Amino acid sequence: MNIKVKLISTEMIQPSSPTPNHLKNFNLCLLDQLIPAPYAPILLFYPNLGDIKVHEKSALLKKSLVDTLYRFYPLAGRFKDELSIDCNDQGVNYVTTNVNCHLIEFLNEPNLESISQFLPCQPPFKVLAAGDYVTNIQINVFKCGGIAIGLCIAHKILDGVGLSTFLKYWAGLACSSNDVQYPNLMANYFFPAEDLWLRDTSMTMWSSMFKKGNFVTRRFVFNASAINNLKTMSTSSHIKHPTKVEVVSSFIWKCSIAASKQKNCSNKRHSNSILTHIVNLRKRAAPSLPENILGNLLWLSSAKNTAKHEMELPDLVNQVRKSISRIDDRYIKRMRSDEGFNLMRKSLKEIGEFCSKGADHYGFTSWCKFGFYDIDFGFGKPIWISSISSRCLFFMNLIILMETKCVDGIEAWVTLDEEEMNMIVGNQELLVFASIDPSPLTIFP
Repeated sequence: MNIKVKLISTEMIQPSSPTPNHLKNFNLCLLDQLIPAPYAPILLFYPNLGDIKVHEKSALLKKSLVDTLYRFYPLAGRFKDELSIDCNDQGVNYVTTNVNCHLIEFLNEPNLESISQFLPCQPPFKVLAAGDYVTNIQINVFKCGGIAIGLCIAHKILDGVGLSTFLKYWAGLACSSNDVQYPNLMANYFFPAEDLWLRDTSMTMWSSMFKKGNFVTRRFVFNASAINNLKTMSTSSHIKHPTKVEVVSSFIWKCSIAASKQKNCSNKRHSNSILTHIVNLRKRAAPSLPENILGNLLWLSSAKNTAKHEMELPDLVNQVRKSISRIDDRYIKRMRSDEGFNLMRKSLKEIGEFCSKGADHYGFTSWCKFGFYDIDFGFGKPIWISSISSRCLFFMNLIILMETKCVDGIEAWVTLDEEEMNMIVGNQELLVFASIDPSPLTIFP
């Protein structure tokens, strides 16, 4: 299907009240320097349910966003520099479009490469600079009255948990709910930033992970039954109760290792590999950091597999769990102490050096348990949550894990070099457990 998106309007949505002068300068926290991506784009697709007309939905979204920005005032500002945001209330870049088809037609066989049309910013995303918008939102209206909400909010201020906090608050106001959670804007208190040393260190690491290739994105969907089978296969004396994120991450890693070996069999070169996971620090600290804190309260875990030792699934799951469990309360205390500079710098340097020696890197991030499928603006819950396709010639192996609508499943958005991807999707073991690019309308427990 040839999807066409027609621009209807572009406007600035400003907070309902001016930001006080003493809050005009918002300092980013140290860990906001870790993630190089300008945005973590997300799309929420809503079917047309009930009797609410499109213009009523549009008015509801705008009015509730205006009131939301009063509390989330940095999102309505502009970047001052790499350390701060000017909370000048200039507003959110808010785009409205019409789509030339019914939502069900698109969801029946979604073209991943056309999804970016539903976003207010088009990939490849440029590096954010002084004066750029912090928040960009696009409301796409399908012929049936269904809606897709596309968001590109600067990753420098929001991680996945923060994005969830923002969306839940916005939706709560739209529904006139009294059960809304105000944002905590004190990330800089927990991890203050005085300069850009972490940006420089992390950029060196990330650059070792990027490579040339013809990168493509495919969706691997694991239902609850498949995940339970993977958990059974992964159980060992070391791992008694593996989580769904642990087993799916490790299984995709296992399939990727096999594809890499197949790809390199002609030159008899077998690469080492490394799996990294973005780890949320909030609940790992003691006492835990506020769940509603805005900022990138994240760190990077790393699990390694050497070509000399072929690991089975339980071994890989054990490696993944051990790597994540190292980031515990004691580790976070050290990050925040005087030794934090050396600790964090050493951690990122070790990952970068391992990758720069030719190891295959697979970067994972999990959007599970963020509650995106519960976000209801008053016209029902989303039928599908999506990321976007990354077809480009210079990228990194990236896997985004998110829950399916039934919650018990996992939808993995996998971006790899096309040659390796073709080998993985032809792997019969993968096909036993995962459906490749199924229609969101057919995903069941």
